[in-house]
Amino acid sequence: MNEKPQRPDWVPADAGTEFTTSVMAGVDGGHDGLRSHDSAAVPRPHLPRRRRLTVDEYVAGVLAGDRNTVAQAITLVESNAQAHFDMGQEVLRQLIPSTGNSIRVGITGVPGAGKSTFIEALGLHLCERDHKVAVLAVDPSSTVTRGSILGDKTRMELLSRDLRAFIRPSPSAGTLGGVTRKSRETLLICEAAGFDVILVETVGVGQSETTVRSMVDFFLLLMISGAGDELQGIKKGIMELADALLVNKADGDNKIRARAAKADYNRALHYLAPATKGWRTQAYTCSSIHGEGIDTIWQVIEDFRQQITASGVFEQRRQRQTLEWVYNMVEEHLRASFFSHAGVDSIRADIEEAVVTGHIPPTVAAQQLIRKYEGH
Repeated sequence: MNEKPQRPDWVPADAGTEFTTSVMAGVDGGHDGLRSHDSAAVPRPHLPRRRRLTVDEYVAGVLAGDRNTVAQAITLVESNAQAHFDMGQEVLRQLIPSTGNSIRVGITGVPGAGKSTFIEALGLHLCERDHKVAVLAVDPSSTVTRGSILGDKTRMELLSRDLRAFIRPSPSAGTLGGVTRKSRETLLICEAAGFDVILVETVGVGQSETTVRSMVDFFLLLMISGAGDELQGIKKGIMELADALLVNKADGDNKIRARAAKADYNRALHYLAPATKGWRTQAYTCSSIHGEGIDTIWQVIEDFRQQITASGVFEQRRQRQTLEWVYNMVEEHLRASFFSHAGVDSIRADIEEAVVTGHIPPTVAAQQLIRKYEGH
């Protein structure tokens, strides 16, 4: 190594000591100063692979409430690999007798309504009262890259550190309703693990929320003040699905506006049919940051569960949701079968071209594709 400093090329030859910049020669070897070597000749350390669990081990771990096993079981049912699918369904079959003992709460709202902050405040409130809380937070997936930030767990910093809570962020993967295709299976696993409160946070970007409604008991819609008067509220169809409206961020200078918005929404709700038979939907206010109104909305949810359980509506809803789940899966299978059909694929491009150029109407195109799929 040459230890004598060298002058840069831009320093004049007759320059004096006023130019203090100098360049030291590099070290021998690589950038880290170590002797050059052939990286291929260096033995790589053996990294042990995680042992694959058996069905019995998955079931035993979930029933014991082991968080690592719960996470692995959810990953198993989310996998699209056929081998994983078969094992996951067997795990679910054995877990189903231990499910159904929770209150399932769907939470949605426009972006910026403070869903994650509210869920953390509610989750901490419940954990302090000896509840076990599972949060299924669904992040929107990019339509271009199919990627997802999965940042909800980061927002719920305090709740994620509480051992009585379990947060599972999942990408929506383009599924309508803001929930993943496997959210129902994930919900059952969490119930079998002993979580008695399941909070399902949806994407909240204007997609159809009926999917969420079809898998939860209580549907909570988070609102913000300044979103319109009662007439504007009536025009929002999602209000017809909600069991309660909650105007969030009712703190500071915004408290008066939040109370006014609550009054507006309550007037609008008088014109709408209740989302649940025998239950009157109302609007409330809360401040997730200060924790004000959190205990009130939880009491509303408990009153809701007690009232509709006594009337039999709770059990009827659960049974109807299970049947809807069956037929949703049938529809998914038929859709996948149609688009993977070799005969359909062979004529699809020509029919699409004929439709966009106006040679055949869409109805005729659909009939041709269906006849090809049915083998006619």
